[in-house]
Amino acid sequence: MTAHTPARPRKKKSRRGKFLVITVIVLGVLLVAADFALAAAGEYQIAQRMREKLQLSEDPSVRINGFPFTLQALRGDYQHVEIRAYGVPIRNEQQGVDLRDLDVEADLLHTRVELADLLAGNVSKATIDTVKGSVRIKALDLNRLANQVTPFDKLSIEPDNRAAVPAPANPAAPKTTAAIKLSGETNVAGKVVTLTAYGQIALVSGSIQINIDDIELNDASLKQIVPQLRQALAIKIDPGTLPFGATPTAVEVESGSFKLSGEIADVPLVQR
Repeated sequence: MTAHTPARPRKKKSRRGKFLVITVIVLGVLLVAADFALAAAGEYQIAQRMREKLQLSEDPSVRINGFPFTLQALRGDYQHVEIRAYGVPIRNEQQGVDLRDLDVEADLLHTRVELADLLAGNVSKATIDTVKGSVRIKALDLNRLANQVTPFDKLSIEPDNRAAVPAPANPAAPKTTAAIKLSGETNVAGKVVTLTAYGQIALVSGSIQINIDDIELNDASLKQIVPQLRQALAIKIDPGTLPFGATPTAVEVESGSFKLSGEIADVPLVQR
């Protein structure tokens, strides 16, 4: 009988193979961590510049999308940067603008800046191919503006889905009108009255104009106040220009807010 010896070299190869796999995994984790750290540094610098540009009291949320970040950085072309700021006040007494709870969003498509300049905070030469900007005007501001004419409380904003809306001739065209449903309470001679109003919002010269067609009350005996309520809710809201100076071109109704949006092309990241 022939004696068999243990296959020790195979064990060494097996251990060596496991070591190589572990090494590759560790290096991959380190490279990913370095990529995220570099992206975080870039996001911080953009947040600082956006705080100044948008005149915010604190840094906005900034996210540089796309992986790996390093590849975008080497090209000097960041494909999609998201900027978000919430609860933003905008006041301009000369223009009659007084909004206190805006949500401001900007999507920067192809921000072009060298990595060394970005990390150094020197973005004076940075440009953006396209900015998609929007602001949301929420029920809190609507309630406060409506109270300047008639006392309202607990106003809510919802899309009006009672009737089917015909498909637009050009689905790609920005929507400049939208159906709304407003619900809330008002006070009539010391009595709390619940109301539901139906109408439209329209984009007019960069502002939102609310027009009410029909109002339902929980007390039908008070129908004589309907014209007064309809007039009180015919509010014009002007948030000014969108982020980066984009002109509003579309309006829509969301649950709890009105949204104005628009685009602007070939703009600097910061004002020169």
